[in-house]
Amino acid sequence: MKVVILGAGVVGFQIAKNLINEGKDVIVIEKSSERSKIISNNLDCIVINGEGNNVNTLKRAGIKNADFFLSVTESDEINMIACGIVASEFNVPVKVARVRNLDYSKSKIFNKAFMGIDYTVNSEIETSNAIQTTVEHGASSDVLLFEKSSVQMRNIAVTKNSFFKDKTLIEIRQKSSEDFLITAIIRDDKVLIPYGNTVVKEDDNIYILAKKENMNNIFKLSGVKEQKIEKIVIVGGGNIGTLVAESLIKMGKNITIVDTDYSNCKNLSEKFSEALVINGDISDEALFEEEQLDKYDLIITATENQELNILASVYAKSLGTKRSIAMVTQSNYLKIASNLDIDATVSPKQSTVDAILKFVRKGNIKSVHSIFDGKAEVIEYLIDENSEIAQKQIKDIKLPKETLILSILRNGEDYIATGEFVIKPGDSVISITGSDSIGKLENLFIGKFKK
Repeated sequence: MKVVILGAGVVGFQIAKNLINEGKDVIVIEKSSERSKIISNNLDCIVINGEGNNVNTLKRAGIKNADFFLSVTESDEINMIACGIVASEFNVPVKVARVRNLDYSKSKIFNKAFMGIDYTVNSEIETSNAIQTTVEHGASSDVLLFEKSSVQMRNIAVTKNSFFKDKTLIEIRQKSSEDFLITAIIRDDKVLIPYGNTVVKEDDNIYILAKKENMNNIFKLSGVKEQKIEKIVIVGGGNIGTLVAESLIKMGKNITIVDTDYSNCKNLSEKFSEALVINGDISDEALFEEEQLDKYDLIITATENQELNILASVYAKSLGTKRSIAMVTQSNYLKIASNLDIDATVSPKQSTVDAILKFVRKGNIKSVHSIFDGKAEVIEYLIDENSEIAQKQIKDIKLPKETLILSILRNGEDYIATGEFVIKPGDSVISITGSDSIGKLENLFIGKFKK
């Protein structure tokens, strides 16, 4: 597969990195000479310094032989025009545009392959959907869901009094009556794919896979109690905050919105008559006291300032707010947020990357979730009769390093993976793997002949 990516910002960089790790042929086009040098020094791919909406630049990138063209610059207009040029001048099967403007994204013109665009992805919509999903599941952790499956993946911070602390995975399974798997451990800025003798330590962030009905009991083991979420304050009334407010009001939640822009607050008051809109600065300590924000069940911080999002979430929790969700835009802040008393984080960049990767891979791949800035991926595959793992017991499958099969969906029933389980055609298999093994896993599950 050959992929040409226009735009080497945080989204373009992460997509290129993931696809290169899978063994795809990637060419990146970036107009900034400084950014081009950074990409060349950090990624094993061809980087062309030039304008992506220029026919000659596209030819230099080998667009004639590309399977995918991904335009993910910061400009919606450049992304759409570039896709239009590729559609009119070259025979590229799939064109993807990153479109951030909500008016563009909601327009019906994109239902008709406008300007040759086959798929559009909007960071704000993907992020607001992630926040809504987190709220629906109690806002106690990040939430990873899978197609038509009752299993989900959630993360838990291991504290000094946690049930999981200083136990091996085998001991944890023996001492718990719940059916679950510890699928990944974030420790010291690394993602560990654990095995039976792996010891869980204090300050680890562990990812657990289980059926939805078992999750509350599993969280109780770590001292996290179920919390009913009704009263919610959203900090930041931009596109994401607005989308989140709209979805949560439809869910019947009691919503308060805090924003620093007076004009925007007036617009929000007119748009959401059911909500309380406050014109104020969340960094002002007096605001918390005057509006009694400590009495809320949940604070969602969705401003453009990720440092403010983290600090406001931590401060609200310290005062008594029950749960917190912080929007974090840069990967180096994810670890900081995970080590603080923040229940869940959402990343517009990672939400966008996951949406695009799912579309690029599609076919037998049903869902994609990146963990900790793409250091590992949870991927759901549909197994057919040509797969190398069909008709094999899991214990007999030679998986790539840092790879586990987690669960299997068969005829509407979910099964937590065991060594004796036999994979059959038609199964949906959820697996986790390190970034370096994604390509090998894809070949194993889908087959090289389909590449």
